[in-house]
Amino acid sequence: MTPKVSTPNLPNAQQRVAKLRLAIEQAEAEGVSKDAMVLRLTLRDQSDLKRDPTIPLDEIRYADGEMTFLGVKVVSSGVTASVLDRGEA
Repeated sequence: MTPKVSTPNLPNAQQRVAKLRLAIEQAEAEGVSKDAMVLRLTLRDQSDLKRDPTIPLDEIRYADGEMTFLGVKVVSSGVTASVLDRGEA
């Protein structure tokens, strides 16, 4: 008999976006400047962020070849899990 392998449910796109929003709010509350922060996103999370119809249009901006979310620069790829780089040494 083969044992069953349980796989945890991955959070949906809206939950992942909510976690990113919360991380930005917490960092800002702790005095970290949005200019110092960088959202390092997986390609999937960046795609979800772009396509999520529940995100207000004014929260995502594109200028000078860069994407920002809530005023924080977004960089995609190169990470296995999305993370907020707070710019702290």
